[in-house]
Amino acid sequence: MTPMTIDEVERLPAVIPLLTAARALGISRNSAYRLVKRGEFPCRVIQIGETYRVPTAEILSILGLSSALSNDAPPSPKDRR
Repeated sequence: MTPMTIDEVERLPAVIPLLTAARALGISRNSAYRLVKRGEFPCRVIQIGETYRVPTAEILSILGLSSALSNDAPPSPKDRR
């Protein structure tokens, strides 16, 4: 599995499939499923039926990209006053 570039990671939707998260972190498919089964995946994993999803914000945080992206977010209604 080819690791993702920073640009690819920054364009991810809010929640992503487990294997996309694994790719962003440079983790193999087999290792990703093994880590989930052991409860050791490096961030929160949400199980929906038989599929696994990962919040992109947690991937960005692990990669040290969350602060860079938060500056691009529109201000909240509270901050606009």
